[in-house]
Amino acid sequence: MKQIIAMGGGGFSMEPENPLLDDYVLDQVEKERPKICFVPTASGDADSYIERFYEAFKEKAEATHLSLFKPPTRDLRKFLLEQDIIYVGGGSTKNLLALWREWGLDEIMKEAWEQGVVLAGISAGAICWFDEGVTDSYGDQLEPLECLGFLAGSCCPHYDGEEKRKPAYTSFIKDGSIRPGYALDDGAAVHFVNTDPVIHVSSRKGAKGYYVRVEAEEVEENDLEMKYLG
Repeated sequence: MKQIIAMGGGGFSMEPENPLLDDYVLDQVEKERPKICFVPTASGDADSYIERFYEAFKEKAEATHLSLFKPPTRDLRKFLLEQDIIYVGGGSTKNLLALWREWGLDEIMKEAWEQGVVLAGISAGAICWFDEGVTDSYGDQLEPLECLGFLAGSCCPHYDGEEKRKPAYTSFIKDGSIRPGYALDDGAAVHFVNTDPVIHVSSRKGAKGYYVRVEAEEVEENDLEMKYLG
C-alpha cells in the first residue's frame, strides 16, 4: 500500500502545542515506535528546524534525519528504505527538487513510496509529491512549479494562512497555467492511499481543504469533508 499525507500547514513546526497531525502520521504505522526520518532539504537543513523535529518525536518514535549537506551515509537508498515514515519539511520547493534530483532522491523517494514507506510533509513537503504546486521559491511572488508527479494535479498549501495564496492559486487554475488540485488550509491534510484521496483530516476546527477546478469557465472550490482529529 502506497501512502502520502500532504499537509497544508501545521505539524510540529507550526503548531508545536498541537500534535494531532503528527500523531496521525505516526498512527499509519502499526508499531509502538515507528522509524521516522525528517528530510529538511527545503529549509537548507536549518539546525533549529531539525532540533524541533527531534523534540517533537523523541518520545514517540525512532527519529532520525537526512541531511544532504552532511549525509549520514553514502548509501542513501538503504538509509531511506529502512524507514517507516519519511517526513519532509517546508521551505523552498525549487531548491528541494533540484537537490533531490542531483542526489537521486527523487527516484529513491518513489521506490520508498512503492515499497510502503509512508511519505508525509508540510508545505514544500506536501506539494513536492504532486504534478505541480504553488510556490514562493522564486522570491517576491507565487508561481506554479513542476514537481515529482507521484500524485495527479496540483496542490497549494497555507490557503488560509497567507493572503496571496488563494487569489494566486485560483487565478492560475482559471487561466490554465496550473492543473486543478487541492487547496489546504494550515492544519488541514489529505491522506492518499495509492493515488486516491481516502480521508481529509484537520488538527483544528475550521481548518478546511478544497478541490479547486474550473467549471463553465468559473473557478469552483469544492469543499472536502474534513475529519477533525481532536
